[in-house]
Amino acid sequence: MAARLPEGSAPVAAGLVVAGLTAYGFLVVSARALSPTRYSALSVLWALLNLVAPGCFFPLEQEVARAVAARRAQSLGGGPVVRRAAAAGAGGAIVLVLICAVVAGPLGRRLFENDGRMVVALAVVLAAYACEHVARGALAGNRRFSSYGLLLGAEGALRLGGCVVLAALHVRGVGPYGLVLAFAPLPAVALALARERGLLDSGPDPSWSELSRSLGYLLAGSLLGQTLVNAGPVAVKVLARSSEKAAAGRFLAGLVVARVPLFFYQAVQASLLPNLARLAAIGDIEGLRAVLRRLLAVVGVIGATASLGALVLGPPIVRLLFGRAFDLGRSDLFGLAVGSSAYMVALTLAQGLLAMGRLRRAALGWLAGIVALAAVTAVTSGLLARVELGFVVGASVAAVTMYLFVASDRSIDRGAVRLGGRSTDELVEP
Repeated sequence: MAARLPEGSAPVAAGLVVAGLTAYGFLVVSARALSPTRYSALSVLWALLNLVAPGCFFPLEQEVARAVAARRAQSLGGGPVVRRAAAAGAGGAIVLVLICAVVAGPLGRRLFENDGRMVVALAVVLAAYACEHVARGALAGNRRFSSYGLLLGAEGALRLGGCVVLAALHVRGVGPYGLVLAFAPLPAVALALARERGLLDSGPDPSWSELSRSLGYLLAGSLLGQTLVNAGPVAVKVLARSSEKAAAGRFLAGLVVARVPLFFYQAVQASLLPNLARLAAIGDIEGLRAVLRRLLAVVGVIGATASLGALVLGPPIVRLLFGRAFDLGRSDLFGLAVGSSAYMVALTLAQGLLAMGRLRRAALGWLAGIVALAAVTAVTSGLLARVELGFVVGASVAAVTMYLFVASDRSIDRGAVRLGGRSTDELVEP
């Protein structure tokens, strides 16, 4: 087996380069257009959309990618699976939008500086991401990684373009920036799908179990994992005293600098699960472990380099990008980088557990991290320090727990890894 990253990583990485740079551009331009206090409201929206939307809909993307890839291996059309997933995503989005409507008042007052447009933006982005994750799953499962990368890059470019226009018009209210953040995924999905054919090829109608008989575990694991990595700005906003309202904005400025490697790790993650699922489907446990070992080595080197870079160069980079009003200390940035590195390790191991059919164990690993995060945050003091230390410990506990699960498991749960509604024992390779 060649020592290389999973198939499809390169085009997705290209899209993520654009997505990552434009995400930083959006955050930098909006930070310089808004005051730290107003920017703190945007930082909470940013954290929530990265927590709730992927937490709820990324499992759907994973399952669509897995099920469609499995059908392709059996020369079966994946259209019925995609349609069934779209119906599930629409139902989930409706529920989330209704929840936003019910709690709109408290959300606006407590988190969004009394700007109702930010609540509207949150509701819109939840619906938009339901659509986007189903589309991404269909593209990944059909190995259309060029269009997957186009979708990511187009979303970021549209978001940054709208932000630049608002800043050029000297818009100082946070609401319009939130709406630009929310609406960008929709035209990006349309652009990526416009050039594709064959994503909805006919095939046998799926049962709900084909998408997953354990979607509940996937959903729980995804929500817990996204909470672990994105709860920081929300926690700072909730825990801050009246004199510390701008802290969430400063925290996000440091977080986005410290998490540069995590942005680009998504390129590997997008194509990792379909490749691991293929190895699991043919019972190649040693091949699966070899892929994980290579990725963990890469993640370790990247994480160590990023943590050292955050310690040495982090503060001047934050000041250069966001301005002196968003300054953050070296220890803060180092802690955020170490936590992000540990999270990448946990994320890699979680993909291995999912491919092996150990969905419950993956969810338990994330739960262990959340419990550790909550415990450390509760017993320590200092607004930023307690959130940062909680993140480091929580991500590390999740990584260690999942490593122990992977290391102790010598088999694949073929009842959980199902392809096209059939057992893996029935797989016929193309």
